[in-house]
Amino acid sequence: MNNAILSSGWSWFVIIGTFGSLLYFFLLLYLNRNISNPGKTTGHDYDGIEEYDNPLPAWWFWGFLISILFAIGYLIYYPGLGNFAGIGGWSQVGALEESQEAADARYGPLFAQYGAVPIDELVEDVTAMRMGRRLFATNCAVCHGAAGTGSEGFPNLGDALWHWGGSADQIKASIASGRNAMMPAWETPLQEAGVKEVTEYVMQLAGREADPALAAAGQAHYTLYCAACHGADGSGQPMLGAPSLNEEVWLYGNSKLRIEQSIRHGRNGRMPAFTERLGADKVHILSAYVMSLRQDDDEDGDEPEETEQ
Repeated sequence: MNNAILSSGWSWFVIIGTFGSLLYFFLLLYLNRNISNPGKTTGHDYDGIEEYDNPLPAWWFWGFLISILFAIGYLIYYPGLGNFAGIGGWSQVGALEESQEAADARYGPLFAQYGAVPIDELVEDVTAMRMGRRLFATNCAVCHGAAGTGSEGFPNLGDALWHWGGSADQIKASIASGRNAMMPAWETPLQEAGVKEVTEYVMQLAGREADPALAAAGQAHYTLYCAACHGADGSGQPMLGAPSLNEEVWLYGNSKLRIEQSIRHGRNGRMPAFTERLGADKVHILSAYVMSLRQDDDEDGDEPEETEQ
């Protein structure tokens, strides 16, 4: 039984309330079947229409009664009475697992077939890419968007900039094992003045207009606190997931205020691992589809979109 467990008091409240309601409906139905003045009016008159004291039609009465009996049988067989699991042992999770097992038995060999094909070759297989698109829509689109273009805090998968590397193996590792990025908050060691100075230097690295004096002071802070991850020249390190700072593409926005916020408070991005949820073969197909998004962008010759957020 995988349903939520109620406290004993709430469970009895649900059981008593449910059966009490069914009993009330039965009594209401039964007592209204016994009439005192058949064929005569009740005295109620509305707009010239009189109400007669007649019993419910037999088919209506028995239809209601059968529905009450059906409800009792249903609640005995299926869960619905507090913590009572039902004699049928049915649960939503159990039904889902049965459906998944049936799907794995039917489509597992096909996934395994594609799982043995190198990702670079799989990208060219139209059928495999259709499967990958469905996997992406189900598992990835909620964060990265239906077209993989991303949003604030979620990277664009259609450009050539990959914080953790964009090779087939690196993409597959990201999907299979997930990624945990961590940029510490530098507000305490830098203080407010230092945050602003480093911000100016980071903007200078990106080729943007910056205050020369503040940027010069920020370079010293950058060398001490930031260069170990982002590199002395701001080119980043995919092994650490540290993004390039000299590209005008920013995961959390490229305005001065957003850059200051990242330095001041840090950033903690997490992508979940999908191996346990999807299995190795589906991860392989999904990796090929994600790689195809980047290849399509390269073929079109489009430049990464620069946005001011």
